[in-house]
Amino acid sequence: MKFYRYLLYTIFLFAVTLPLTSFSQSSYPNRPIRLIIPFTPGGVTDTSGRFIAEQLSLKLGQQVISDNKPGASGNIGTQMVATAEPDGYTLLLGYAGTLSINPSLFEKIPFDSAKDFSPIGKIGDAILILVANNDFQGKTLADVIAISKKDPNGLSYGTSGAGGTPHIAGELFKQKTGANLVHIPYKGGGQALLDLLGGNIPLVYTAVAGANQYVATGRIKAIAVSSAKRSPSMPDVPTFIEGGVKDFVIDDWVGLLAPAKTPKPIINKLNQALNEILNSPEGRAKLLSMGIFASPGTPEKFSEQIKADIIRFAPIVKASQIKSE
Repeated sequence: MKFYRYLLYTIFLFAVTLPLTSFSQSSYPNRPIRLIIPFTPGGVTDTSGRFIAEQLSLKLGQQVISDNKPGASGNIGTQMVATAEPDGYTLLLGYAGTLSINPSLFEKIPFDSAKDFSPIGKIGDAILILVANNDFQGKTLADVIAISKKDPNGLSYGTSGAGGTPHIAGELFKQKTGANLVHIPYKGGGQALLDLLGGNIPLVYTAVAGANQYVATGRIKAIAVSSAKRSPSMPDVPTFIEGGVKDFVIDDWVGLLAPAKTPKPIINKLNQALNEILNSPEGRAKLLSMGIFASPGTPEKFSEQIKADIIRFAPIVKASQIKSE
């Protein structure tokens, strides 16, 4: 008799809670959503995240609030999302460096990029470029390699910081060509470019969006972009592959993620809204003005890229003996 009472009670609970769960997901979102951006305001990552937040607000009918939580190369803000309630109201602006490079860069990391998140979709890829100051004698990658090998102290190149995607790209360039390069980390790509403009450093590896205006006005020289194809904003600048570096393709990417175990209907709704933004002419044009190529796709495809990049970058970090700072 007790067994039948327990069975009836279990069926009753299931019947009551299932409609409530379905209702909460179908009515999502019914309050503001917070988008954690794990970096300081002003960079390409931040501006692209804020644009996506504004557009999602219009698509979803609820405000999506951008919230900058910088620190530890993006680990602090990223951990906040990893441990948040998986209800779709706390999202992460994911970055290639934090999710795919930091697992190899740090001895201990407070999240698992492959297990602690439910990917929503990639926003896009940001093209990286190697630029030189106008006093630098070289014009091509071959010149950079040759000049670097003549200097026993090496040829300096600056980036936005140790362990970021530009740094990894620079180290891979060294490994593939034997170039004698010395990395100089800055606290942002903007600071590195200012030193380049002032003639204090010969080379900088950075995002096309930050360097474009200075290349266009002739204040610095573009050497090569590390994307698979030339940048539409700099069609005369060759790729690393065209410059003779085989299979050299490294871009920065940004995307949206939620905490692991976020219900699939919520992930799908967010993915649909994101793809509508990325497929719109206005959305694509706005992101392109930031140097980002919109990349609409599925959560599964984005998840595969994160996992593949973790594997891809690990040996580069190990061979370069890069340490977190």
